[in-house]
Amino acid sequence: MDLYLFDFDDTLYDYDFRMRLPALALLTGVSQYTLAKSWWAGGFERRAEAGEWPTSEEYLAKFTEVTGAALTLEGWREARMLASTPIPGAVDALRRAADLGTVAVLTNNPAPFAESFSWLAPDVAAIVGDNVLVSSDLGVRKPDAAIYRLAMERFGASPETTFFTDDSEANAEGASAVGIRAHHIEVVNGVPGTHGLDAAIAEFAGRG
Repeated sequence: MDLYLFDFDDTLYDYDFRMRLPALALLTGVSQYTLAKSWWAGGFERRAEAGEWPTSEEYLAKFTEVTGAALTLEGWREARMLASTPIPGAVDALRRAADLGTVAVLTNNPAPFAESFSWLAPDVAAIVGDNVLVSSDLGVRKPDAAIYRLAMERFGASPETTFFTDDSEANAEGASAVGIRAHHIEVVNGVPGTHGLDAAIAEFAGRG
């Protein structure tokens, strides 16, 4: 059976950091500048996505240590949900792909995302079920080749039977490099363009 892997941020859901950062500042009482400079510019989010703090408790403790901002899991979810909006065309494409094979999310995100997925994206969770692969759980980020191989191993798939879509060209190229059929979703003026996604899925499904 074919495997269809979908990125999450700016692929299935639009993600706006400009909405998230003010919400975090309001929740914690720490300025947007301090949060952005210490945590994100400091590279801690990328390290978290790669599994350095593999549980929500460890992530939140490190966040407080680095930023001085006390953040609960509920607060993390609240700010993340404010910044995340479904992309109907992409969610519809995911639903159609579910009729063709196994569908799963493959995303670069930290531990709280994995624990919060059903709250963040209930429509997507209803389609993919437990098939949510988060980089913090896997211990590696896209576009490292290892993450695609781990995803295929999880579902017993091969590169020839796997389709992947992502808004990051580097991530799409990383999948292509291991033999996966990859589709790059271009973001134009901040809007992910999903018009070619259905055609790409149909072409892959009908490859004969």
